[in-house]
Amino acid sequence: MATPAPAMESRQDGKEARQKLVQSLLDAGSKAFHPEASPEVRSEGQRELNELIQRTRTLSLIPALNMLIRPNHAPPWLQSELIGVLTTLPLRSDGVRGTLEFVFAVHPTSTVKNSEAATPQKQGANITHEALKLATAMLATPPKRVRPEAWYSGIAPQLLKLLDGDDGPEMTKVASYVIGFGILGRKDFGAPGTPGWKAFAEPMLRQINPSLSTTAAPGEEVIDDIVDLSHDKVLVSSEQLALALRRLKTLVVSHPNPSLCKRLVRPVLLPLWALASWPELGSQAKEAFSNPALDLLKIYLKLGVPADIYDFFIQHLTYTGPAESAKTPWQFKLATDCMLRIVAPRSIIGSSQQQSKINLAKVDARLNVFMDLLEATASDVDISSIFLDLFKKWLDSKPQHKAGQIIVMEIDEPQDDAVKKIVELKLLQAMMEKWPEKVISRSDHALELVSQVLDNPEVTHGEEEGTAVALSILNLVITAPRFRKASVDPDVLRRLEVSLDKLSKLPESDVVGTARNLSLLLKYRDEMGDEAELSAPPTDRQVEDRKTYNLAVSYIVQVDSPPPVRMEGLNLLSGLVQSHSPVLDIPAVLVIMSSLLTSDEDYINLKVIKIYTLLANAHPKSVVRDLLDHYVDPQEKATVDTRLRFGEALTQVIERLGETFSGDLAQDVCNALLSTAGRRGYRPKTERRQAKDAAAAARKKKEDDEVWGGEAPDVDALKDEIEGISEEERARNEIIARIVSGWESKRGTEDIRVRASALSILAVGMETNIVGIGSEAISNSVDLAINILTLEPEEEKGILRRSAVLLILDFVKALETARREKRKLGFGLTEQSREDILRVLEYIAGTDNDGLVRQHANDVVESLKNYEMISALPDLSKEEQMPLMGRLAGLAINPVLEISPDLGRSNPGERHELGTTGGRPRIEEIE
Repeated sequence: MATPAPAMESRQDGKEARQKLVQSLLDAGSKAFHPEASPEVRSEGQRELNELIQRTRTLSLIPALNMLIRPNHAPPWLQSELIGVLTTLPLRSDGVRGTLEFVFAVHPTSTVKNSEAATPQKQGANITHEALKLATAMLATPPKRVRPEAWYSGIAPQLLKLLDGDDGPEMTKVASYVIGFGILGRKDFGAPGTPGWKAFAEPMLRQINPSLSTTAAPGEEVIDDIVDLSHDKVLVSSEQLALALRRLKTLVVSHPNPSLCKRLVRPVLLPLWALASWPELGSQAKEAFSNPALDLLKIYLKLGVPADIYDFFIQHLTYTGPAESAKTPWQFKLATDCMLRIVAPRSIIGSSQQQSKINLAKVDARLNVFMDLLEATASDVDISSIFLDLFKKWLDSKPQHKAGQIIVMEIDEPQDDAVKKIVELKLLQAMMEKWPEKVISRSDHALELVSQVLDNPEVTHGEEEGTAVALSILNLVITAPRFRKASVDPDVLRRLEVSLDKLSKLPESDVVGTARNLSLLLKYRDEMGDEAELSAPPTDRQVEDRKTYNLAVSYIVQVDSPPPVRMEGLNLLSGLVQSHSPVLDIPAVLVIMSSLLTSDEDYINLKVIKIYTLLANAHPKSVVRDLLDHYVDPQEKATVDTRLRFGEALTQVIERLGETFSGDLAQDVCNALLSTAGRRGYRPKTERRQAKDAAAAARKKKEDDEVWGGEAPDVDALKDEIEGISEEERARNEIIARIVSGWESKRGTEDIRVRASALSILAVGMETNIVGIGSEAISNSVDLAINILTLEPEEEKGILRRSAVLLILDFVKALETARREKRKLGFGLTEQSREDILRVLEYIAGTDNDGLVRQHANDVVESLKNYEMISALPDLSKEEQMPLMGRLAGLAINPVLEISPDLGRSNPGERHELGTTGGRPRIEEIE
């Protein structure tokens, strides 16, 4: 029973230390910045204040300064100076970490229970998305007193250290969010050349590609006044290179923004390829260099980049560093510990020759890596394009000569060009062997190229080496299951038939038999196929859409698919939806969208909701009912946040449907929303979970009471005392905590936040198409809103009453809109109903305990009275519309006279609106 005493003493000591620090800051600040103090006193006070700030931890300074900048805690002239000190605290060595911890500890959403949090932690405060956005805004935006260059260079080392993961995975996610979304994701500070880019991206990218460096290379390492010229100068060590790769990968895979990924990876494409394809690395080196580099390349190549990027890698297959003519020559090189590093070679010429020899010996290994990369990232169309381009390039590079001509060969051909030709030839052969069906995906292009090859005059003599390859490609195309001769360009088909006929008549040639067989196969190919299969082949667009759809789905559903790739899959899918592609499997797409909407990535959620609205144009019933099922959540599987996201999607879909939101669809939605917003909803699984949580809390309290030997103290109250929070602030915090805790469902009832959301969606439905909803649903909705206002006055249900008042307001707006547009509703607001609603709202406006509810109620009362007055006016057509005083009994104020065009007088004998026979009005006295 002796354990509570030290705890109480430590809390008391902490409170006293906090109060002492606040007083010390107040005294030193008053001495340093008092307007009437002498310069000597102010100088001494500033020195004391700076020393006090320097020796105090950031996590202790922030709450103390926070307290002093509040009203009535310090003089105004001192508050402005202390605000400046507070805003520059992140520049301290522990400033970023202290700022993050403070925000996560005091943010209201961090008090959410672990069971409600999206990703609950085992200890410490919950790092909620709202708290993370606030912390990001504080760190990512430079204060006015600090230049952006100084600000970002000060916080960059701290954030990058958190990014390394030494402080735990949660802080890694936090750092990547702050850097990626808050700084590099903003055009003002994160675009190339801006202060944020220079502080965060450039140092990391320079460790991978030293050519990006704008500063001079590091100086020579001198040992005992001797410079060892036999060793290469190290520009980037193995540790620095591995750290830069790890940081870059963490940033890329932490954000779903494809443009940020492209900006980060594009400057280091070739170095990443060199690392990813480096042959004969040990397992440790592969884990540090090759694997992260290969992962980054795969992500980049899946983000819709041009297909010619693959040719870029082919041309630099043996790349290990920039050419010897580069401004800053450097190379990747294995160290004695079998780890890669970047060096500046002493002898550029000798190292280049050695590099070419090494690459020639290991071309096959790099080709295998490239083939794997191609298979993982390229579509069939891309593979076909690469193959055909390589084949055409190989044909163009062959010397053209006639029979009997003397050939003069250039033996001094550059070694790099020879290596590239060997690479292209080996790749061409490997692609034909590994993907025979993929290389002819673009069959029309393949046939065109084959016809050009076979149309060469040298084919007549059988001396063209490309003939055999061309015939092999032709065989692949003709024997494909979907090939139809009728779909081939007639001119291309005629040239093929002529060329095959010439080849089949050649004497003593290896290609004669092949050409003869292909000629017969081409002639009778349509008769050999399945009639049902050949009768209705898919169009080119259908084939392309099918490939795009499969690619998009694979990007989205793969377990290891990083966020940028998943986002690219959504972009591909969105394009298919907008083009109304028939290949879309709507049930499957809805399943994919609903699974994505359960994540906490705002960037992805916004895209998913947009796809829902696009799908609703063609498939409104399927989309709305899928969203409604996930929103109502009858199986009680989803969290409140997830259900609210589905509610937001449902709201936008209803707005998108407009007047088509009617009939059975609108009735089903309204009934489900009324059931959700009502007071009688029952969720048995939730009730059982609540009972289990309550029992666990009771056991925990009992254990605490036993430890303390009585009733355990209130930790929140002790925390308020330590932080020096006033009684007024403590009372306000207790009210907020009670309201937030009251939102959760009690005894299995529906959550208050979901009920308020359901009322809001109902209001949107009314404003969108009140006619389509119908009188019964409208009546039930208004009755429910009135009952909520009168029967549920609890403090924690303020958000529910706000939604109820706004539903009535939207109902009145919808009635006025229908009246103005002259739409016949078939129902209306009777005088008795209007008086009843006014009476309730006037009472709520004067007695409700929520200020916003009172304000909204006053607004609705005013709207109802205006609607009553407008409804009492006569409904005139445009021809009859005139000022309100235009028609009184027995008197017409605005006469309509017909003037004779020639005399300017009224035509006599014509009856006018005034009841006169002439142009002069006559006023008659009537009883």
